[in-house]
Amino acid sequence: KPSSAASDVYKRQVVQSANSKEEIANANHPLIRHIKIPHKLSPKPQDNVPSSGWQPCTPKVVANFTAVGYYFGRHLHKELNVPIGLIGSNWGGTRIEPWTPPVGFKSVPALKKNFADKLDQFASAKPGRGTPSHMYNAMIHPLLPYTIKGALWYQGESNNGEGMLYHEKMKALIAGWRSVWNNPELPFYFVQLAPFRYNSDNDPRLPGIWQAQLETLKVPHTGMAVTTAITTLRNIHPPNKQDVGKRLALWALVKDYGKKLTTQYSGPLFEKTSSAEGKDSITVHFTKLGGQHHGLKTNDGKSPSHFEISGKDGKWHPAKATIVYGDHL
Repeated sequence: KPSSAASDVYKRQVVQSANSKEEIANANHPLIRHIKIPHKLSPKPQDNVPSSGWQPCTPKVVANFTAVGYYFGRHLHKELNVPIGLIGSNWGGTRIEPWTPPVGFKSVPALKKNFADKLDQFASAKPGRGTPSHMYNAMIHPLLPYTIKGALWYQGESNNGEGMLYHEKMKALIAGWRSVWNNPELPFYFVQLAPFRYNSDNDPRLPGIWQAQLETLKVPHTGMAVTTAITTLRNIHPPNKQDVGKRLALWALVKDYGKKLTTQYSGPLFEKTSSAEGKDSITVHFTKLGGQHHGLKTNDGKSPSHFEISGKDGKWHPAKATIVYGDHL
């Protein structure tokens, strides 16, 4: 039975997703079951966690299921026709550090001074919503008797602005969960932080955390659901959770279940840049474009926006971007 533990920073339930009335009315899937782990903190690892138990998916209860988890599980169930168990262990607006087990911090040298060397301090502190490992201790550690199939992770806004430090913390989280579950190849699929129009179009935070997430794909047995074309720029809680769940499911179907799909399981991913001598332009190369290049386009047919280019002086200027496919480079 495939199971998933998910942390969704947007605390979005099915009732808050797009087309929720229709989705709830049609949610009669008795072989999909969900268990909600209540919010709890602890400075020490716990063995038990209170809950209302497993709930079969019906229109009466699905409204409170984790939205991304549900749509992920529904797509797997449709493609595989197997029972799906979803463990909803999540807490909106939280940082990554409270979900990371101590062994995870110990595994990443870059986190030694500020985290690994302070584990005793964290373990003796009062329960804190932002204290490292305190959510892991209360909401993840009690789940260890379960043999989960993989993990889903949807978080980042509360750590936005940290740049590549977030990559180090992602490595700690992934290594930590794989260690405590004694599965070094535990599939770990995460969601690219959704685009959002902050106070300034030049806000550097999103590119920084996107780069950190992109680098995390170098960790084996990981995958990322690209969100740049399926979100709402002025809504930090984009309601389209259906496509997010489906994109995560495509990774699992290809990587864990050996499915050969006609659709691309990943959105376009940055590969490299190149430029010709004397030219005032840069070519940005992407991989995983999908069949017929459907993965790289704009919804309105206009030129891609929000591109900038800098010279040797390091000053950035708005740039015009044009999509050119491989045969014409």
